[in-house]
Amino acid sequence: MKQQISAGISRTIQTRLVLPPDTNHMGTIFGGTVLAYIDEIAAITAMKHSGQVVVTASIDTVNFLSSARIGNVLILEGVVISTGRTSMEVYVKAECQNIETRERTLTTTAILTMVAVDEGGNPTPVPGVVPETEKEQKLFANAQARKERRMKLNEFAKELV
Repeated sequence: MKQQISAGISRTIQTRLVLPPDTNHMGTIFGGTVLAYIDEIAAITAMKHSGQVVVTASIDTVNFLSSARIGNVLILEGVVISTGRTSMEVYVKAECQNIETRERTLTTTAILTMVAVDEGGNPTPVPGVVPETEKEQKLFANAQARKERRMKLNEFAKELV
């Protein structure tokens, strides 16, 4: 039987200040910068869960819901929401917080697939995950549907080559 560990083991939170070099001419954070932060926190989250080095297999969904502005604090949270034999789905949400008002706004959500690899770069098994929160349980319950969607998209992508 596959070892299972709590989702809380992988939970990772990062806080960043939105600075002028991170932003466009409108003073809002570049989407590419947010994507880089999301990829980084997803990797850290998956490494905490698996105890292995990981690589990004796919960024399955990214939803830019609102923008962070210069001077906002960006708070990113990642958690493993499902696992395969060597892969882990990681849910990441980003919120921005206005320092003066302390108001938080959800800016971005994403689901990424990370794969654990050994020293030779070969995929290696990962423990299963036990969801803790209601949201994690819901995401866990829908994991198979997301996997099937990913497989279909991979087939479409192969047709474009």
